[in-house]
Amino acid sequence: MAPSLFDNVIKWIRAGYPEGIPASDYPPLLALLTPLLSESEITDVVLGLALEHGTDTPATPERIRDAIHAVTEQSPSEDAIRQVSARLAAAGWPLTDHVKVSE
Repeated sequence: MAPSLFDNVIKWIRAGYPEGIPASDYPPLLALLTPLLSESEITDVVLGLALEHGTDTPATPERIRDAIHAVTEQSPSEDAIRQVSARLAAAGWPLTDHVKVSE
């Protein structure tokens, strides 16, 4: 059975961020994931990654959803999206097939 898009996204993020995702990269990362995954799937991705890398604050689905809403209220810059896209594309994800960034 071929991996699902969800499984591929997890692998892609792990490869692009083996040491964990810096806080500054969450807004563009979430902007990139929004067209690909449902809110529930994005919550699952972020929760799973937070648990893998540990945080000072315990991760719960409610806290993750609140954080996602806080981050997505303001759009990240095009430069930030390009930087995160480039990092993740270098890890093997074909972003150009799924995400269009305006020029």
